[in-house]
Amino acid sequence: MDLMAPSPFGLQCEAGGFYIDPWRPVSCAVITHGHSDHARVGSDLYVCHRSTAPILRKRLGDVAIHAVEYGERLIKNSVTISLHPAGHVLGSAQARVEKDGDVWVASGDYKLEADGVCAPFEPLRCRVFITESTFALPIYRWRPQAEIFSDVNGWWRSNAERELASIIYAYSLGKAQRILAHLDPAIGEIYCHGAIEPMNAIHRDAGVRLPATRSVGEAAKKAFAGAMILAPPSAAGSAWLRRFGDYSDALASGWMQVRGNRRRRGLDRGFVLSDHADWPELLEAIAATGAQRVLATHGSSGPLTRYLRERGLDATALETRDGDGTMSEDAAATADPP
Repeated sequence: MDLMAPSPFGLQCEAGGFYIDPWRPVSCAVITHGHSDHARVGSDLYVCHRSTAPILRKRLGDVAIHAVEYGERLIKNSVTISLHPAGHVLGSAQARVEKDGDVWVASGDYKLEADGVCAPFEPLRCRVFITESTFALPIYRWRPQAEIFSDVNGWWRSNAERELASIIYAYSLGKAQRILAHLDPAIGEIYCHGAIEPMNAIHRDAGVRLPATRSVGEAAKKAFAGAMILAPPSAAGSAWLRRFGDYSDALASGWMQVRGNRRRRGLDRGFVLSDHADWPELLEAIAATGAQRVLATHGSSGPLTRYLRERGLDATALETRDGDGTMSEDAAATADPP
């Protein structure tokens, strides 16, 4: 019997009596990170990295949490589980599961480029690797983040010279703080939507260095000329934007790699910035595990597994409740993006 397998409640380790990122309430949920598609309300106990714990409390309320450090081992029945850096967002983790010398690793979401905000990805040796495949197509190849942030600051500086507000839509947990950490505060004031400021506070409490920010609600309209505003993608096209006067807006997302997404959503700019591995990073991460068997989920699992099989690996797609998890272009441009 496989050490881990899909079930109606999510990825299950029956021998250990726990689930990884379950989509329904369970007795013990091992959470790879705090994004809402991985951490859902209703479980009796949540096991997560200590930096994820305050995120879960903020999003799920007063829930029972067992917080651990990276590499700390827990034994549940006869199964040993430990969490290791995934490089995705603050507190993100891969789950290493071992029984009788058989090692499985569930990656959760991950990226290989160190972003200066969360612990960088740690490759783990295993027999079976369960990998995400959000951007598992050869067209997805990210530029170095230093180049992207140079473009972001250049765009902001140009807007500030024209007394335009600059608005970047970015996911409130992870993407927003990654952008903040690399903004040049000498250009102007930085404001954040009310959904982002609480996550900024959690990052600062965890020791992440971010520039000073203010909540949008604290400022008068005239204060926004030349300023940078970070907002969740749900704010795009809403009445909330009226307070900023003249502005230029942009979306930071891996989906901006797809030609036409920016134009179709009426955005002034699109910055290709993702907290997920691109195609070369996925292949590099898989190779580093030495895994004999690869299960792919959450994205373009079909193309990835076909590619791996052609190169001699035992690779299959792992079904999830939401199908293969591929996000349509319309959904990608309006939802909180990867």
